Amino acid sequence: MNDFYTFDSVLDLPDNEEVVGVGGNLSPGMLFSAYYQGIFPWYDEEPIVWWSLNPRLILLPDNLKVTQSMIKLFKKSKYRVTVDNCFREVITACSQIPRSHEDGTWISSDIIDAYCKLHEEGFAHSVEVWNHENNLVGGLYGVSIGNFFAGESMFAKESNSSKYGFIYLTRFLKSKGFSFIDCQQETKHLVSLGAKSVSREEFYTRLNEALKESTFRGNWGELFDDFHLFNPLNPI
Repeated sequence: MNDFYTFDSVLDLPDNEEVVGVGGNLSPGMLFSAYYQGIFPWYDEEPIVWWSLNPRLILLPDNLKVTQSMIKLFKKSKYRVTVDNCFREVITACSQIPRSHEDGTWISSDIIDAYCKLHEEGFAHSVEVWNHENNLVGGLYGVSIGNFFAGESMFAKESNSSKYGFIYLTRFLKSKGFSFIDCQQETKHLVSLGAKSVSREEFYTRLNEALKESTFRGNWGELFDDFHLFNPLNPI
């Protein structure tokens, strides 16, 4: 990727302004440029709209909350979790889950193709949650640059399956020294897991520190397989 695009300075925006730009494309270079600058695409129809939310929801791995009900699921090994096993299936499943706050889905076929290309470049990753019948019943996907992970969307076809995968991912990221997960919008689901809203200034302070670290680029499958051998509830 050699097409890095520089957006206007987000920190110059008024606090109540969240749209950074309109237009452009969804090439891997454009998407990488956006996430590197703390910006993400979110739109229903063309043109593409680029956002920097204020406040911003983030999760520090040390602040992850695991309820007693979830602990019971882990003790029972309710599900099997993999990473980067079937990215397209995960993002497609995310696009098909009805959302109470959305009329349709913003994850269009163009979005799916674009993030699949970013996955092939080694920057986008998926988490898959499988039941004992080997059915894909939950998962999530996002983008990783430096030592932060930007979560994009998740889905659950069985109760708590997406939480199961998210907890596994958070513990895995902590084991690799990741500083935070960008959860973007505030939702009760993510707040219940320990995420908190921060100001735009704090978000960019954390982002700039995260970008000083190396990126775990490529397929995370083997890295996660080694981590998966250990109980995700054990201290890290």
